[in-house]
Amino acid sequence: MKRFRKLIGSALWKLLLVVLIVSSCQSQKKVMMLQDKASGAPKTSFVNKKKTTYQVQSGDHLYIRIYSTDPKTSKFFQTDLPTLMNPTYLYLNSYMIDEEGYINFSFVDRMFVKGMTLEEVKKKLQKTLNEYFNETTVIIKLVNFQISILGEVSSPGNFNIDKDQVNLFQALALAGGPKEFGNINKVALVRQTLNGSEIYYFDLSDKNILESDYFYLVPNDIIYVEPRKSKSYLVTSFSYGSALGLLSIAITIGYLFTTIKR
Repeated sequence: MKRFRKLIGSALWKLLLVVLIVSSCQSQKKVMMLQDKASGAPKTSFVNKKKTTYQVQSGDHLYIRIYSTDPKTSKFFQTDLPTLMNPTYLYLNSYMIDEEGYINFSFVDRMFVKGMTLEEVKKKLQKTLNEYFNETTVIIKLVNFQISILGEVSSPGNFNIDKDQVNLFQALALAGGPKEFGNINKVALVRQTLNGSEIYYFDLSDKNILESDYFYLVPNDIIYVEPRKSKSYLVTSFSYGSALGLLSIAITIGYLFTTIKR
């Protein structure tokens, strides 16, 4: 009987140990972002030129607004009228880049813009307008700035960006951030290029990500936070209900044997 009680006690402690291991939180090192990976003094200053490299493509919608100090020019481009700066207004008053890569803007001849950045499109249009008007200012905004966030985040989905720039952490915040079992050490970014798509990987726990050329996102970027291997094991290989049930039985048996001994 004494030996049997020892076996029960040993099994009880082993079961308690297993439950504690599998139900414990992830190591802080695995879930904490922006850590100092390099040795030495902590780095607190990071340089990033915040330059977008997105090149407009066929099907993109560009909102174009012309401002001028000259009342006649302003009236010609209707910039003297009130503007409702909401997504619907921007879309309805945008100019779509056709399949051949051209836009048709006001009296300007068809202008080829495919493969150009927004800044390059702005300069090209500004140069054309300067031939006909004085003191004009061109404002261009990409209307269809959308990103997708998938995987181990709280609220995956498609998100419309209403700003000119958005970085990786701001994007993840829109999706509620990575979940407990999200692998922040290997976050994938799928980016469309003129020749197809490319995949980049980030380690969100490393502060140096702030200096990455891909830290700022561009339209149609896809972010994927993959699950840690530990989640797959826990979900497919471990039954919490069974473990808790066995633990309850073991505690009851141990209590009964202790009572009998007394």
